[in-house]
Amino acid sequence: VHVVESGGGLVQTGGSLRLSCTPSGLAFGDYAIGWFRQAPGKGREGVSCFSSSDGTTFYAGSVQGRFTVSSDKANNLVYLEMNNLRPEDSAVYYCAADYPFCSLSEGHYHYWGAGSLVTVSP
Repeated sequence: VHVVESGGGLVQTGGSLRLSCTPSGLAFGDYAIGWFRQAPGKGREGVSCFSSSDGTTFYAGSVQGRFTVSSDKANNLVYLEMNNLRPEDSAVYYCAADYPFCSLSEGHYHYWGAGSLVTVSP
């Protein structure tokens, strides 16, 4: 299983970015995707998760109402749409995959992407 993510970048406060993730080697319907982030000097934080099995989504309170997970079944892609971004959202964002239940716990996921840097300027 190889998790590939993309879509980070630099944006101003209030702007939007979309991250994408595809877990090659896993079929849509068989996996859950967790989105995590790690800011400099801080631990890794669970941001959101999505189960391709039943469509369950869950969001951390810090991003609820601003971040949205969506999916493209035909292309085996999962997206994290990030709106109304704040400087405190700046971090390396990771996509992780495993079978198939939604969880914000790092230990649930065996397969991790390399991370995408998101920087939100004041």
